[in-house]
Amino acid sequence: MYTYNNIVKDGNEVLRTKCVDVTLPISDEDFETLSKMNDYLVNSYDDEACKKYNLRPGVGLAAPQVGVAKKMLCIMAYDEKGDFHHYVLVNPKVVSTSVEMTYLDSGEGCLSVTEPHKGYIHRHKRIKVKTLMYDFKKDSLVETTLNLKGYIAIVFQHEFDHLNGKLFYDHINKSNPFYVPENSSPVIFSNEE
Repeated sequence: MYTYNNIVKDGNEVLRTKCVDVTLPISDEDFETLSKMNDYLVNSYDDEACKKYNLRPGVGLAAPQVGVAKKMLCIMAYDEKGDFHHYVLVNPKVVSTSVEMTYLDSGEGCLSVTEPHKGYIHRHKRIKVKTLMYDFKKDSLVETTLNLKGYIAIVFQHEFDHLNGKLFYDHINKSNPFYVPENSSPVIFSNEE
């Protein structure tokens, strides 16, 4: 299983590498990587497992963060309405995005980035993704289209950036880190209203 020690940290060249498609059918090695990435997120929701296995909680993990430059990512998070999302994705492609943007008031963080980077990251409020998704019931990869919005769209775009060798702080406006364009509004979680 992966622990926080297995997470590649900022400065490692794999985090700046453009990932390649996963060859299909998926190899045992790639599937094992994907499973261990997913297990990391599942375990990171358990306080006891975090202490026992040295895990830092996360809502997403991309393959470059475990040293593999292939298009695989996992998301496990609650959205702003409290709905749970759990996706294990292979070869995702963004097929459309909204003009409307959104951001997190608190900024973004990353398991691979230990230094703080203050500022807003404006991302598309809605995105449509074509991808292969692991179906836990069928124990197989199935083609699917995801329509993501708000917080989960942000999480996806953060992880998708990893597949293109980008880190969240690359998006911060260097001259005005807290600048908010007219077409961008913050994600509001239901407990903040």
